[in-house]
Amino acid sequence: MRKLALSDEVLLSVQKPARYLGNEANAVYKDRGKVDIRFAMCFPDVYEVGMSHLGIQILYDMFNRREDTWCERVYSPWLDLDKILRDRKIPLFALESQDPIRDFDFLGITLQFELCYTNVLQILDLSGIPLRASERDESFPIVIGGGPCSYNPEPIAEFFDMFYIGEGEVVYDQLLDLYKAMKAAGKSRREFLVAAASQVPGIYVPSLYEVTYKEDGTIASFAPTVPGVPARVVKQTVRDLDTAPYPLHQLVPFIQITQDRAVVEIQRGCIRGCRFCQAGMIYRPNRERSFERLCRYTDALIENTGFDNFTLSSLSSSDYTCIKELVEYFVDTYGPRGTSLQLPSLRVDSLSLDVMTKLHDARRGNLTFAPEAGSQRLRDVINKGLTEEEILDGAREAFRGGWKKVKLYFMLGLPTETPEDRFAIADLANKIAVAYFQEVPKEKRNGRCDITVSTSFFVPKAFTPLQWAPMYTPSEYLSFASTVYDGIQSVLNRRSIWYKYHEADGTVLEGFLARGDRRCAEVILEAYRLGAMYDAWIETWDYSRWLKACENTGVDMSFFALRERSLDEILPWDFIDIGVTKSFLMREWKRAQEAVVTPNCREQCSGCGAARFGCGICKRESK
Repeated sequence: MRKLALSDEVLLSVQKPARYLGNEANAVYKDRGKVDIRFAMCFPDVYEVGMSHLGIQILYDMFNRREDTWCERVYSPWLDLDKILRDRKIPLFALESQDPIRDFDFLGITLQFELCYTNVLQILDLSGIPLRASERDESFPIVIGGGPCSYNPEPIAEFFDMFYIGEGEVVYDQLLDLYKAMKAAGKSRREFLVAAASQVPGIYVPSLYEVTYKEDGTIASFAPTVPGVPARVVKQTVRDLDTAPYPLHQLVPFIQITQDRAVVEIQRGCIRGCRFCQAGMIYRPNRERSFERLCRYTDALIENTGFDNFTLSSLSSSDYTCIKELVEYFVDTYGPRGTSLQLPSLRVDSLSLDVMTKLHDARRGNLTFAPEAGSQRLRDVINKGLTEEEILDGAREAFRGGWKKVKLYFMLGLPTETPEDRFAIADLANKIAVAYFQEVPKEKRNGRCDITVSTSFFVPKAFTPLQWAPMYTPSEYLSFASTVYDGIQSVLNRRSIWYKYHEADGTVLEGFLARGDRRCAEVILEAYRLGAMYDAWIETWDYSRWLKACENTGVDMSFFALRERSLDEILPWDFIDIGVTKSFLMREWKRAQEAVVTPNCREQCSGCGAARFGCGICKRESK
């Protein structure tokens, strides 16, 4: 019988106490006295968001297959419990054992979104772990970061002992084996960090590198300070997804979570070369799981979890080679049982619509298109690979098929964008509304169509062709949104079109944290001291804290967020090798400025550099 870390009194006083109980179906329990390594896997957001993350499910399952390791979970406590933990000095605990995080060997933190960085400090603080890695001694866990934000780890480098660059299935076992051996030999924390950085590919230990700066504030040099530590850290890539570990006993929560369904990952990477998309670059090359393997995974997950809702996970689901066959298998096998299937990331084409018509009750939901830009010129700039005629053809087919609700996603603030490009968003939405009235007979319309236009503001991310691009101030972003709104108010079918736009202040902060270097850590630390936490949540977001933190630390946010980078500048993330070469990104940046389209990987190899991994589409297309 487990003893809970929180009393009944505390649990009854907080929202959703089930967040902190553990004991879910398929959770793993071991004898703490019979394992050599205890690993706390953390998602720095609330339980409902963290439990929806496939990456943690994969590593949780993989680590717990080892007899010598017990992997447990920890999420950010919501504000109500946060206050209680601080007031009563209760240490943050893992869900399975309810033991304090400080007692573990590792604290692994997945970094999915820059606006969660203050929650990283919350986790450390509530665990009683010094926020700065330099202040930790042998009694504290090794704090390791991973995930997409680790592709520019520098703004938070001061808070981590190490980072894993790449996909966790590749060398984590090697890292844990090294730790176990060195722990048994009585080696120090420092000796382990040096050995990990020099012996395990993909491991980056910030304390073993030194950065110098020029008078203009840009980076002058970045180099290791210890012999044997590599100057460049190479991303780790799973070469065969069919043989990689996959969790077939996924955790089943007691409360509803953000993505309350089982997940089948059908492929990694993407054949498209959208120039704004970080995931499309860092996860190259595109690799697929076999149709037969996915059918077995689906069968096992339905038996092991009891979920009646499934998602096929991918950056571009309709590009999976056997997507029609996979959907037909699912619908024919499990549709009669009332089990539903979600297909995110579909393109606007006849194949996608044909697939969607096979899904149960598909027409009752929204059809989502992501043109990203209103004008064809700007879509060519970002290499979207989608023409206006393809968008309108997709809308026509959708309306003929019975859909009447459409969501359109765009970005504002893209490189070379003009007011005409923003007005083109309204024009495109209007043309889609016209297609509805043309394709659906009046007697079958049952009212007008609903078109929701949603705009976010572009953030240049590391390892994308647009990483050198400038950003804009919050007031400029809001003026861009105002132009779109005015355009929508001027079109004929404006009553069918709804408009939403994202937070401008948060966009600038995201850019600051995405493109910053080690000097940004002081701002993050100061913002946390001023109360910043859950910055991705509307109810807790307060931009003034960040402005005050910049003022208190003397750091100019615009230097990191707004400034256009020169091609000869050393970027904070240049020491990481993702396979895709910097020369390719430069070439794509130039093609973007010229609005020249680059074919997708299936049409023609663009020589990006990912072929060096010898797997996936690079291997297939080269035959």
